[in-house]
Amino acid sequence: MNNIIRAFLLTLFAGLSTGIGSAIAFYAKKTNTKFLSVSLGLSAGVMVYVSFVELLSKSMEILSKALGAKLGSFISIISFFTGVFLIALIDKLVPSEGNPHEMQRVEKIRESGAVEGKLLRTGFLTAVAVAVHNFPEGFAAFASALQEVSIAIPIAFAIAIHNIPEGIAVSVPIFYATGDKKKAFLYSFLSGLSEPLGAAIFYLILFPFVNDLVIGVIFACIAGIMVFISIDELLPSAREYGEHHLSVYGFVAGMAIMAFSLLAFV
Repeated sequence: MNNIIRAFLLTLFAGLSTGIGSAIAFYAKKTNTKFLSVSLGLSAGVMVYVSFVELLSKSMEILSKALGAKLGSFISIISFFTGVFLIALIDKLVPSEGNPHEMQRVEKIRESGAVEGKLLRTGFLTAVAVAVHNFPEGFAAFASALQEVSIAIPIAFAIAIHNIPEGIAVSVPIFYATGDKKKAFLYSFLSGLSEPLGAAIFYLILFPFVNDLVIGVIFACIAGIMVFISIDELLPSAREYGEHHLSVYGFVAGMAIMAFSLLAFV
């Protein structure tokens, strides 16, 4: 399969998993907290492991060859923290009411007692927030898929898992404000489309300028973005949804899965 088509398909899969969150919200009377806790922990484990062991190390290797060991490593570290800063800035600019990092259980949202207008506003704000957060993730999934399929597939699955609770956060308030499942699903679905949109913009604008130096910088930025998402969103959400140890077990399992899957492609 063509690398570009594969990269788009993986990014599309990751983004549209918000629709799975909508389905859970509509048909589950109670959130399966243990499953979500382990899944989110697993997603964080995959992201953290691949960020430090693969992406950041590859970035340093590529940039060291191009710029020399000392300067290459320095640029790689700066790029890593640039990625952290960019995603942290996006997170800071999102209104707290609609921030998808403030996860809630299905039944908690249903029983919140909020008026319909407020619920609708919350749902719309969350949809916008999810779209904004997913945009750089589209860059991450697409850029990694262009280079290393062994890295790209676990990253896409990890992003997909963490998009599921975001789908819940978007669809439930809109559904309970309007009573319209189709409208709630549509907004959840559209918020996930920003991920392949990010991939498309990367391809149309940045792809012609991609070389080894750019790839090295991008890999380090992606690592920074994913580490921040894991620490700021996935692990706190995993602990919120279930027992502390379940999220830890999921985290360790995610790292182990990533380690052995990378080993299989060596």
